[in-house]
Amino acid sequence: MKSSYRFYKGCYRIARVMLSVLYGLSVKGRENIPHGAFLVCANHSSTLDPIFIAMACGIENHMHIIAKAELYRVPVLSAIVQKLGAIRVDRGIMDMNTIKETLSYLKSGEKVAIFPEGTRNPEKNVVSAKSGAVKIAERADVPIVPIYIPRKKPLFRKVHLVIGEVYAIETINARRSPNEYKLLVDALMDKIEALNPELCANNL
Repeated sequence: MKSSYRFYKGCYRIARVMLSVLYGLSVKGRENIPHGAFLVCANHSSTLDPIFIAMACGIENHMHIIAKAELYRVPVLSAIVQKLGAIRVDRGIMDMNTIKETLSYLKSGEKVAIFPEGTRNPEKNVVSAKSGAVKIAERADVPIVPIYIPRKKPLFRKVHLVIGEVYAIETINARRSPNEYKLLVDALMDKIEALNPELCANNL
């Protein structure tokens, strides 16, 4: 067992106890989590979202979270984030090191989580999602696992996460245009938003 995974499991157990005190956690669709490598894509509204993703996917899945570079500038937090096996990204630029590291993890059978919006987005459609997630899934040839995380998380109330059905980006021989990638990432965000339990209830 890799040392990063041992550290991850220890932090996972601590986080699970803390969340059980601050929130209840309900996860629907855990049976959709596949074996082998996959890319989790979720909406993002809170600094706690990476922890919720880890809890949703279970301790058996070491989630390598793509984390903003600012976290690596905080002395103690930087060491923890690196030890957890997170992947650093400099937002706002085409970070080839991030892409290479992410592809390396996925091609070796690991699991990666990314927030396509790139930053916290407390309201639907306030921030446009970036196409990096679908490009990575396409290049690594791994399935996408969409997860919906409630934007509002009142303390001492249960948080209902929903894991959607796995799907893959269809591979094509031709090079996709920027507009085609935009359509793919828009479709991904639609899949995530469609998992919103409140939206499902309103459609009944």
